[in-house]
Amino acid sequence: MSTHRSRRSFLGHAAAGFSTFALSRLAQAQATTEPPPRPLQVERAVAEPVSIEVNARPIASFEPRDRSRTRFGSLEYRSGLVLTSPYRGFGGLSGIRLDAKGERFLAISDQGGWFTGSIRYSGGKMIGLDDVEASPMLNSEGRPITEKRFWYDTESLARDGNVVYVGLERVNQILRFDFAKGGTRARGEVVPTPAAVRKLPTNKGLEAMVVVPKGQPLAGSLIAFSERGLDADGNLVAFLIGGPSPGQFSVRRTEKFDISDAVLLPSGELLILERKFSWFTGINIRIRSIPLKSIAPNALVDGPALFAADLGHEVDNMEGIDAHVTPAGETVLTLVSDDNFSLLQRTLLLQFTLVE
Repeated sequence: MSTHRSRRSFLGHAAAGFSTFALSRLAQAQATTEPPPRPLQVERAVAEPVSIEVNARPIASFEPRDRSRTRFGSLEYRSGLVLTSPYRGFGGLSGIRLDAKGERFLAISDQGGWFTGSIRYSGGKMIGLDDVEASPMLNSEGRPITEKRFWYDTESLARDGNVVYVGLERVNQILRFDFAKGGTRARGEVVPTPAAVRKLPTNKGLEAMVVVPKGQPLAGSLIAFSERGLDADGNLVAFLIGGPSPGQFSVRRTEKFDISDAVLLPSGELLILERKFSWFTGINIRIRSIPLKSIAPNALVDGPALFAADLGHEVDNMEGIDAHVTPAGETVLTLVSDDNFSLLQRTLLLQFTLVE
């Protein structure tokens, strides 16, 4: 979700007038849920494959008001980084997937770009990124997808081995990439989807996807969630694409939260990352747990919140979540934020241990 120049200017003046820390952080999150229309030109698109420098500043504590606190709901804070880069196209990160060790990563920018690299650790804490490369997403003709009007709002990412799926929110289409054929140089093919997918709101459409692996209920299904596509009862619309039971279902919407990403744990627990924003409460982040076995065509699914945070914590526009399991058996969640390419926001990489 990028930010229009005039809106940035307005918010820049507004932020300058705020006198408290909370209000300034509120301004940083202004674009989380209500961005203005994008310009047709994709200004921050990656033009060609290139190695880039990414700098990392550690985040010592998740809650600045109480630096000794590490437990937040069912999560325990491990480490975090503020990421910056002199490369103009770095930012807008809206999805991330890690390897089984939590080291190599694949991330997407919402302006049609891939980012790959490695997370560097010391004593179990993240300290930097290595070998980062940016590449444009390619269409079936081998051209950047951003050359086609509105084919840039790449908001959701799912991976099944060498097969990678990317959801485009503007046009509500899904592209399938076979990374066995060139990695990030692979060409994307359009995945057939139900007509209802393409009828989702233009800027509240496909926002999260997961692939169900073998051995799990609904194995072989691609589960796609809308950000704020609503059914007749005001709940969030989602889809089962392919697999044994294709169809549409809903996720109960509460407290005006929208979906921004999801990850499926080996336990069969589906974690949904949610967010909301208002000028009165600022930005709020939540992670809910939903049993995979409860998902079926026409079902309404729900689950408890495991974690919640706001601008009193080190959060921003959190848009991506993934998980890996350490050799010690700990489940580690990794969250990434979309800075909207705004000077008022940050690209954060956060890690937590799931303790319950």
